[in-house]
Amino acid sequence: MDGAPVVVHWSRGSGGRRVTVRGEIVGLAHSDRGLVEFLRQSGLDETSAEDMVAGDSAVIEWRGGRAHHYEAA
Repeated sequence: MDGAPVVVHWSRGSGGRRVTVRGEIVGLAHSDRGLVEFLRQSGLDETSAEDMVAGDSAVIEWRGGRAHHYEAA
């Protein structure tokens, strides 16, 4: 697989960012908390998911916008 296994795509017109895990769409995050929840639902425990998001892990690729920003462009 090319790139990171978790991708947070560009902001949508209504806000929020599509999240894919290993190439599958898991939802539309409107905050880091929402991103943590998607990672938790994908099999990570909550503490690991929170650490990954807060620590700007290399496992997460932020495309088309700044990391941790979810508002519409």
